[in-house]
Amino acid sequence: MFHIVLVEPEIPQNAGNIARTCAATGCVLHLVKPLGFELSDKYLKRAGLDYWHLVEVRVHDSIEEVLASLAGAPIYFFTTKAERIYSEAEFVQGAVLVFGKETAGLKEELLVANKESCVRIPMLEDRRSLNLSNSVAIAVYEGLRQNGYAGLLTKGELHRLKW
Repeated sequence: MFHIVLVEPEIPQNAGNIARTCAATGCVLHLVKPLGFELSDKYLKRAGLDYWHLVEVRVHDSIEEVLASLAGAPIYFFTTKAERIYSEAEFVQGAVLVFGKETAGLKEELLVANKESCVRIPMLEDRRSLNLSNSVAIAVYEGLRQNGYAGLLTKGELHRLKW
């Protein structure tokens, strides 16, 4: 469905929760080093519960490596500094959704170089940010909504949505 990229994630529980979201939705999870945890970390495994075998996880040495491997796909960089709201973006299947580390977000140079692809989740002023795993879930489900929840709904549920 989508490619979820976590650049230098620091908190294993967030990565585990995001892995669980990816497992439930068919998204591919890309982790960009350095990671703030080991992939064998008990907190990471606990947060992802027994979903890890259902997630395609790819580990990369740099954001440039990820972007090169997904060249041609639409890319969205999530940041509190963007002017455009995430729901104004068109998340086609295969889109790349990029999120920065919990304590610092994405690097300024990356945001400046990709300003037209930056989006934000609206929130009250004077608030730093939402939790990373919550932000990923919001973005993924907006993309799923835009794509009619492709592959996730039964025929009966699809019929209900058309009313």
